[in-house]
Amino acid sequence: MNWLLVVAGAVVGAPLRYLTDRAVQARHDSVFPWGTFAVNAVGCMVLGLVTGAVAAGAASPQVQVLLGTGLCGALTTYSTFSYETLRLVETGAGRYALANVVGSVVVGLAAVYAGAGLASAFWG
Repeated sequence: MNWLLVVAGAVVGAPLRYLTDRAVQARHDSVFPWGTFAVNAVGCMVLGLVTGAVAAGAASPQVQVLLGTGLCGALTTYSTFSYETLRLVETGAGRYALANVVGSVVVGLAAVYAGAGLASAFWG
């Protein structure tokens, strides 16, 4: 049963990632991968919120499987982040690559922490 929840979340998350990435990147005239950066940050926030809601008893473990594993798993993308960072290095944009790595880790951690904090404020 859980695998169906993962699939259902991924069916929404994967196209949402693609469409969001394209929309965000189209608005920036930069080699920096803003689209991937944005979907990863949003995914971290959602995962923190969902995990916090489950921990507070405001959501079921099935919601975590659906939204956390399925939706966020398909929405966020470590492989694309890694590939885009490598491409930045290969094209001589080392500073952008470093900013992508540091920014992604810092913003991702801050977003998951903020999401968990919001869940705690609402349901804790």
